[in-house]
Amino acid sequence: MPVWLREGSWRQSPSAVYLSLPLRGARATSANIFCTDQYLKVSIPPFLFEAILYAPIDDTNSTAKIGNGIIFFTLYKKEVALWDSLTLANANKEELQYLRENAVLKAHEKAKEETEAKKVTKQEHKKYALEATMKLEEAERKRIEDLKEKERQKVTKELELWRKQQKDAEKQKGVQKEEELHHEVEKLKAKKKEKVNKTMIPNEGISKTGLKPTKGHGSCSMFSENLKEEQLPAPRSAATIKINFTSRVFPTALRESRIAEEEEWLRKQAEARRTISDDLSELEDLKEEEKNPDWLKDKGNKMFATGNYLAAVNAYNLAVRLNNKLPLLYLNRAAAHLKLRNLHKAIEDSSKALELLTPPVPDNENARVKAYVRRGTAFCQLELYTEGLQDYEAALKIDPKNKTIEKDAEKIRHLIQGTTQES
Repeated sequence: MPVWLREGSWRQSPSAVYLSLPLRGARATSANIFCTDQYLKVSIPPFLFEAILYAPIDDTNSTAKIGNGIIFFTLYKKEVALWDSLTLANANKEELQYLRENAVLKAHEKAKEETEAKKVTKQEHKKYALEATMKLEEAERKRIEDLKEKERQKVTKELELWRKQQKDAEKQKGVQKEEELHHEVEKLKAKKKEKVNKTMIPNEGISKTGLKPTKGHGSCSMFSENLKEEQLPAPRSAATIKINFTSRVFPTALRESRIAEEEEWLRKQAEARRTISDDLSELEDLKEEEKNPDWLKDKGNKMFATGNYLAAVNAYNLAVRLNNKLPLLYLNRAAAHLKLRNLHKAIEDSSKALELLTPPVPDNENARVKAYVRRGTAFCQLELYTEGLQDYEAALKIDPKNKTIEKDAEKIRHLIQGTTQES
């Protein structure tokens, strides 16, 4: 059961009520006080004070001070008047319960309104802060754009000045060139004049010794005719020289080429492309383009590029059955077998490709290098490093500038040395 505090004293003025409530040694905080416009409650367990006020008060401006063992309330009246008593007299329990519940309900509504008001205020503050931030950012952006514009104008002016200086310099150079050209022309004229004067001096000597000058208008006619006839020689006439080159299938020069071997290689390739096996029963179900080994080779290349190595092998197999004389089919199938770890088949296809890539000519150098490298790779994966090194060295003889093959060959040499030391 609570202990009721009844020792409080109060006094009033027309506009306020002053209530002093002793705490009996208990410690109170603002959380222990509940006040509405007509209800006042102080709950400090086990003590309790409750009062239904005589008239409404302004609970917003009213205050409570805690100190020196008392709580001092200053309650401002809503209407200026003197009260007959502090609490409402002659009120039964039902009225008191209704007033109490109504006060609590009003307090809840007021707290809710205050919460909403705080929420609205907070949103307004956020909105204001956001607007202020946006204004600051806009001002900063404008400042940066102004700086950029100033720099752009500055750079533009400097560029225009530089262009003007370049133009002036070019003009000055043009003037200097014109002056130099004028000087050269003057020098040429002076040289020509000197040359003419030199030619005139011997003619005069001859005329003095061999001929007697005649008086009259015809006395200088011979000298004037010699001067007129002395002119610069005419420019040489232009002509077109036609050069014929020997037609060549291979890029090598004729002096470096092995004609017999190259012609044999071309003949073998032409025969291989004409050789198509027509006795396969599978050809009946194939389309026309699927009967073409070149089409099947391109199909296998596409499958290989997408990583479908098994389908690539199948395409190359059918192409080989149609035409077993094309070395590129075996070469590409060897690459697919390497991806599928069919190492023995890769060695067989590479060897078959090298067998068909004869005679060795510049046109099949790239294919022979690939065949040696793929067979050497298969040997190395089977740990047959000596055979693999032989193939890599054969590829290097064909293409000695290939750094990748040279590095791989050096790695194989180290592996062979390491295996020899372990044994």
